[in-house]
Amino acid sequence: MTTRCIKMGRRHFSAEFKLEAASLVLDQGYSVPEACASLNVGDTALRRWVKQARAEREGSVPVGHAPLTAEHRRIAELEAKVKRLEQEKAILKKATALFVEDETRHSR
Repeated sequence: MTTRCIKMGRRHFSAEFKLEAASLVLDQGYSVPEACASLNVGDTALRRWVKQARAEREGSVPVGHAPLTAEHRRIAELEAKVKRLEQEKAILKKATALFVEDETRHSR
């Protein structure tokens, strides 16, 4: 009898699902193994979600992780927008300086 290895694709979970899963452990008294069995998710993933949910409740989002709560998702969106606007401002500032420099050369 031969066995074949089948590569399983990664499952993707919504932020809402991750937050609810973490809530089972943080708020409803489930142990991590109980919550894993109940939700059919891996131990490592659930532990990561619990850690992240704890961090968000304390006001921070671990680097490299998408926020779980709507509030933190909104903060991340606004931070990205501020960063983009600051980059645009820097580009416009440089362009203005070049334009003024060019005008100064031509007016002499």
